Amino acid sequence: MSMNRVVITGIGAVTPLGNSFSDSWGGLIEGRSGIRPLPDHLCYGGVTQGGQLDGFDAGQFLGTREINRLDAFVHYAVAAAAMALDNASGAPPSGFASIIGTSRGGITMINDAAVRRAAHEKGRLRGGAYLMPATTASMAASYISQKFRLRGHTLGISNACTSGANAVGEAFRLIKHGYAEGAVAGGAEAPLCALCIAGYGASGALSKSASLSASRPFCTGRDGFVLAEGACVVVMEDYRTAHLRGARIYAEVLGYGNTSDGHDMVRPDSAMQAAAMRNALGEAAIGPDAVAFVNAHATSTPLGDFVESEAIHKAFKDSAAGLPVTANKSMTGHMLSASAAFETAVTAMSIYTGLIPPTINIQAVDPACGLNVIRKILKINSIRAGITNSFGFGGVNASIALGVVPR
Repeated sequence: MSMNRVVITGIGAVTPLGNSFSDSWGGLIEGRSGIRPLPDHLCYGGVTQGGQLDGFDAGQFLGTREINRLDAFVHYAVAAAAMALDNASGAPPSGFASIIGTSRGGITMINDAAVRRAAHEKGRLRGGAYLMPATTASMAASYISQKFRLRGHTLGISNACTSGANAVGEAFRLIKHGYAEGAVAGGAEAPLCALCIAGYGASGALSKSASLSASRPFCTGRDGFVLAEGACVVVMEDYRTAHLRGARIYAEVLGYGNTSDGHDMVRPDSAMQAAAMRNALGEAAIGPDAVAFVNAHATSTPLGDFVESEAIHKAFKDSAAGLPVTANKSMTGHMLSASAAFETAVTAMSIYTGLIPPTINIQAVDPACGLNVIRKILKINSIRAGITNSFGFGGVNASIALGVVPR
C-alpha cells in the first residue's frame, strides 16, 4: 500500500510576539521577548510575568455574538486557522480535517463563572447558557469546522502540553494513510486567569523572577516557566495535491513519535522522551546525522530542561553535544498546546528559510545539560531535516521530524 507524502502549506498564529505568524517569526529572528508584566489581578504567589497577546482583535475574525459565546481559546484558534488558510492560498475542500489541541480548553470562562459565583450573595452559579459547550476542549476544532465548512475528521485533543503536536501528528497520520486529503491542525490556549496561575504556581512550575528575562531555558539558575497564551494552526496537505496547485510548501512532515513515560504524573523520563525522538526518526527513515537542529520543548524548569537534555543525548548519542538546539519559549513563554504547534511551525519555517532562531535570556548554559544551545541566529545553507519536541504532565511525549522539499 502506497503512503501519501504530507506537507505544510499554510501557517497562522497569534502569540505574545505578534498577532500573525509573520510577526511572531520576525520576533523570534530578532531575539525579541514577548514576556510582559501581568496585571495586578493576575499576579499570585510571587508570579508577576506572563506571555500576553498585545492588541489582538477577535472582531477581525468573529462577530460580537460569537465572541460573547466562545472562550478566548476558540477566538485565538479561529484567528490562527483563518490566517493559515489564507496563507495556504486556496480554499480547503470540505473533506479537510479539523484537529486542534488544547491543554486547558475554556478555563478562562470557567474561571470567570467561578468568580461571579463567589461574588454573588447566595453563591449561585450564573454561568450562562453557553458555558458548557463553549468551554469543552473540542470546541476549537468544532468551531473551525463550522466556520470554514469543513466536514472531515474533527478532533479536539487534550493531551497536556503535547496537545498541539499531537494534533499535527494525528493529522499527518490521517493524510499519510489516505483518510483525509488535508487538515487544519494546531493548538490554542487562553490560560492567563487566576485559576491557572494559582494552580501552576502552587505546583512550583512557574518562575517567580520579577525580570522580563525570566524565561531562560537551559540557563544556569532557571526557576520555572512563564505562562503564556496564544494559538498556532497549520494547513497540511497531500504533497501531490499541493504540488499540482502550485502551493508554497514550507516543509514535509516526515515522522511522528508519541510515547508515554508510564511513570509519574509530573516527573519526566528521559528514556521515553528519547524513544519519541527515535520513533519520529524511524518513521521518517532518516538517521540522527540527518538532523540539522532540535527545536526543544525547553520550558525553563530546572528538572524538565535537564531531563530533555538527557533525552537528546540518548537519542543522538555522539552527535548530541554539537547539535544546534533552539528554545522558542525563551521569547514566547509557555503557551502550553499552542507552543507545541507553534514550535512545529517554526521548525517548518526554519527548514524553509535556513534560519534557526536564537535562544535568549541565557547568561550561561547549564553545564549539566551539555547542549549546544544557540544564542545567536544561525544560518544553515542546506537543512535536510529538523526535529521538534513537546512533553507534558502525565508523561506524554511527542516528537515531529520535518524535512525539506526540493523546490
